[in-house]
This record gives sequence, structure tokens and C-alpha cells, in this order.
Amino acid sequence: MPQPSAPLHALWAARSVAIIGASDRPGALGRLPVEFLVRYGYEGAIYPVRPDHQPVCGLPSYSSLAHCPGPVELAMIMVGATSVSGAIADCVAAGVQVAIVCTSGFAETGEAGAAMQHEIVATARNGGMRVLGPNCIGTLGVGTGQVTSFSPLFASPNTELVPGTVGFVSQSGALGYGAVSLAFERGLGLGWVVNTGNEADVSAVEVMAAMAQMPQCTGVIGYVETLTDMASLRDLAGLGKPVAILKAGRSEAGSQAAASHTGSLAVADRVVDAALRQLGIVRADDLEALLDIGSVLGVARPAGRRVAVVTTSGGSGILAADAIEAHGLQLATLDPGTTAALDEIVPAFGSTANPVDVTASVMSDSALFERTLSVLAADPNVDGIVACFCVLTGRDVDDVVGALSKVAGLKPVIAVRTGADQLAPLARAQMQAAGIASFPTPARAVTALAALCTFGGVKAPEGGAVADLLPAPQPDSSEAEMKALLASAGLPVPRGQFVASRDEAEAACVSSSVFKAVVPGLLHKSEAGGVIVGVEPEAAGAAFDQIAALGGRVWVEECVPAGVEVLVGIAPSPLGQVLTVGVGGVLTEVVADVALRVSPVDAVEIDRMLDETRVGMLLGGVRGAAPADRKALVDCIAHLAEVTREWPAGFELDLNPVTVLPTGVRILDAAYVAGGN
Repeated sequence: MPQPSAPLHALWAARSVAIIGASDRPGALGRLPVEFLVRYGYEGAIYPVRPDHQPVCGLPSYSSLAHCPGPVELAMIMVGATSVSGAIADCVAAGVQVAIVCTSGFAETGEAGAAMQHEIVATARNGGMRVLGPNCIGTLGVGTGQVTSFSPLFASPNTELVPGTVGFVSQSGALGYGAVSLAFERGLGLGWVVNTGNEADVSAVEVMAAMAQMPQCTGVIGYVETLTDMASLRDLAGLGKPVAILKAGRSEAGSQAAASHTGSLAVADRVVDAALRQLGIVRADDLEALLDIGSVLGVARPAGRRVAVVTTSGGSGILAADAIEAHGLQLATLDPGTTAALDEIVPAFGSTANPVDVTASVMSDSALFERTLSVLAADPNVDGIVACFCVLTGRDVDDVVGALSKVAGLKPVIAVRTGADQLAPLARAQMQAAGIASFPTPARAVTALAALCTFGGVKAPEGGAVADLLPAPQPDSSEAEMKALLASAGLPVPRGQFVASRDEAEAACVSSSVFKAVVPGLLHKSEAGGVIVGVEPEAAGAAFDQIAALGGRVWVEECVPAGVEVLVGIAPSPLGQVLTVGVGGVLTEVVADVALRVSPVDAVEIDRMLDETRVGMLLGGVRGAAPADRKALVDCIAHLAEVTREWPAGFELDLNPVTVLPTGVRILDAAYVAGGN
């Protein structure tokens, strides 16, 4: 058996496995792992543990771990919930590296179960042992035959393990092993499978990282229901292996109500999207897409996003072009030399523009089709190729596979084979054997190719000059107090003052002043009629009366010229503080055009955020307006993120609008909500 390089590797490559709670009764859960280990050729030591010392599946059993004849690296705990604590203690005493707690009845059942779960993890950690689960169906090492699972998948006489180099982690057990069966059915080889269950100790992201560190691993895919550790995600992304995640729970039903514009826009699912995108981790929409992405993890990553399409059907080419645009890829502009070479191959009723329609006549001559692919692969403007075929039969499959194989070493190639399997029953297997990923529709092929273009390539934030930290505001800080605090850090705010009477208002008012209500708890002043813009001195008294009637203090400040209005905010999330940048002003939540990143974020990433929204276009000047000071905005946001980086967790900061002028920026409104308030 291979030597595990880390404790978690025992989940799929243990030299010995103990099954605590083993049974010899046919169909019993405690018998299935023993039966499966034997059936699938596990070569390590198998130690069934049961008090009566009776054999299990013809193997001797042992009354306790202490009586096992050799060291135990991995233990499966399959006893009742109330007996798990004792089993964990026995594992610690025996020096077990990892225990899989298959038993349910813990945190998923309520407070009492959560307390038992906490107890078993504390015992394990104190003894230096890791715990997978509870409420866990188990793990699989395909290459080692280590079926440390009781999933019914392995009881089927038709199940054959398909070895591969892709890791698969699932928080759900039944769904996860259902997906494994679909992977095997389509010929997608897996190397390692782990169900994490309740994740009381070992998380899905941690297991993915353990898989990704194995030299033979070409990538990892996973199904998760919770993502709360940005640091672990960063570590996983930093390993350099492609990662795709299907994160369940896209609806906003479970998101918490937020007090600010920023908080209401930074809902949980948006944050997950932003975090995965900035780390170069692909988010799959469903299980089929997750497995599709898994199918291309062995394909070389394209150097860019420019795609050539070669097709035997005009319709397939159009669908591929549509999908390319939808996924943010580019339909490659072919080099003139490429077009000239294709003109000599493709008949006049075909097309040498991209998508290249070679028609059935070229397909009838394998040499011509091979030349077509070679010409496209040699084009410096092409980063990847999608080859679309319809109704492949007979020798066509051999010719296609041969041609694609020769080109695959030059540029990434994804095949589309639209047609029933019965037309060419061996086509899928032939393409897989040749290392060609194939899909039944252009859209699925392009989705997989887009994933290849997305993986990795995201650098850690660059550290700039370290700014002096701002002290956190008081929970009841007014806008005026917030602006004074921001100004003390060198952030740009308009000049202003409080006024307590009509006379003071008239004295403070200059041409086109702004009057604002400062009322505790009033965050959205404009909606409440608490902002009057462009007040002239002769109207200052009436403006004071109107604002004072709202029950708070009156703030008068200089009027800043019109510019591009931007929302800048920071809000909490399970993954950490989230920076939000987008279209500002009174329509912020109606337009909801924002970009999000999980902190820390540098100026380079902030600049990218602007172009993900209409703000980037507005800053360039529209309808004759002068360009706004984009650099000043980026510098302002980066400085804000730096000076607030150690404010208490859970706060919300809402700067809306931040007006960007032809030269400089001004923060016109500032609201702060302390964590928990």
C-alpha cells in the first residue's frame, strides 16, 4: 500500500482499516464496508471490531482496537450515537490517524446532538486525531480499492471503479455517491472520493486541498452546502490545481436582513460568486456541469480566451458561437494566412470564416479534415478549438479521433458529438482513450472550455504602503462624525458644519449649499426627504425648518458639482468582510449594479471591479461628459479598505454617493452600522 504523506490521505490510501461496529449479518451497514473492501481488492489490513469476536465476511474480528494485531491508520465508526464518544476515545488511545464517524444523530438533530458532536471532536483533537463526519457515508480510494463506505453504489453487481486523476468531495453523501455513479457511467475516472457529512472537524475545502497536493491529481471537483473559510479557499486556490465547486443554496431566502445599501446588495450567494471568481475557482451550476468540468481537467489550459470552431453543421457552429459569447470567451479572428489555407480545403458552399463549416464533403476525406485542424491549431490568434460533429458513424469515428489526437498536443481541443450513442457505441470510449473530452451539445462543450480558461491565474493582493489605521467609529456615529473620522485619514469629504437655528443656517449657507438631516437610525436620508440640494442663502431658513422637522440635527455643507455617483461599501459575510463597488445614488438598490470582492483587495483588483459594472463606462465619459478621475476613485477605495482593515467584525460601512469629478472625488454621504446593531 502507498505511504500516506499526510493524515487525511488515510481517507483513501490507508495501510489498515478498522470497522468499529462490524456485523456479519447480510445487508447490515456494519458488514458492507468489510464486504466492499474485500470485493474491490483492497490490499491493506482489514480489522472488523465487534465485542463477540465472531468473524465478518470470513475475516477474523477483534473485540477492541487494542486487540487488533497491527496499527490502525483509519477507523470507521458505525455504532449508535451514544457509543461514539467511547469509540473516539478508543481510537485516540490506539493511535488512529483519522476516524470516519458514519453515525447520524449529532448536530443535524439539534442542540443535544450538537453537544455530543462537540465532545467527540474535542476528544479527537486533544489526542491529535482527525474526524470525518459525523453523519457520513464514507470515502473511496479508486486506485487502492479502499471502499471505506456503505453506499449502495458499491453493492451493485454492475459497479466498476473507473480510475482517474480527478478528486471529488461532497458534503452530501447520497447525492455525492449518486454523482460518482454518473461519473463512472460516462467514463470519467476518479482517483479519490470523500463525503464530509456534518464537517464537525474536517471540511470539504480541507479535503480538496489534501487531494490537490498529490502529484498525480489533475484537479478537484466538489459539492458543498456551506463555505465560510476564505483563508482555506485561498490556500486551496494557491496550490495551482484546477478546482470546480457546485455550491448549493443560490436563493436569497436564507440571507440576513441588512441595514445598509451595501449589506442588502452583498447577499450570501453574490459573495460566494465573487470569492470563487477572484480566486480562479469555477462555480458549476448543477451536477451535470460539475462532471462536465471534471471531464476536461486533464486537458491543457488555453493560453487565452480566443476560440476557433470547426463544424460539419452550420447550426452547431451558430450554437457554439452563441455559447462562446455568453461565457465571456472570444470567437477568434483568424489570421489571413489561415483563411487562405482554408480556402484551398473547404468547398465554396462551406465557410472559412470562424466558425469554420467544413461540410460533409471534407469529412469524407480524413486527410482534408486533418489539414483543416492543423491549419487552425497553427494560427497564432487561436487559443483553443471546439470541433463539432453530428451523427458520427462507422469509420468516421476512427478518422475524427485520429485527427483530433494529432492536434490536441498543439492546442486544447474539445469535441462535440451530437447524436445517439447507438450510432457509434464505441465513440465515447475511443475519444476518452485518446484523451479527447467530448460532449453531446456545443453549449456543454463551451461551458467546459470556459472553465479551463477561468482556472487559476489570480494573484494574491499586492501590498502597498501601509496606512495608519483608523479607530473604529462609535455605534451611534452620525454622518458628520463619520466624515470627520474619514477626513482624519486623508479621505476626501466636503466641508460642513452643524447649525442650530435659522440664523446659523443663513450664516453658514453659501451659494448652492446642501442641507441634511442627522437623525439617529436614519440611513437613507434622500428617501425620507432629509436632503435638500442647491439651497441659496435666501432659502436657508426654510430649508432649516424642513430638515429640523424630521427630529434630528441639521448639517450644512458645500455643494459638490455633479459627477459620476458611485457606491462604495464594506459589509460582513460568512467568508469575511466584503468590499462592494457599483452604481451609486438614490437608485442604487433598484439598479443593483455592483461588483464584490472578499477582503483583502488591492488597487489592481478594485480597478477590475469598476469595469464589471456600468461605473467603468460612466467614468470614461458618456453623452459628451468629460471623463472622471478614475485613478482618484481607485486610490480612495484602496485607502479606505486599508485604514478600516482592523475595524470590528460584522460592521457595515456605506459611502453613497462617492462623487467622482474630472479631478478628484468627494464622499458625500457616510453611514456606519456596528456589528450586531
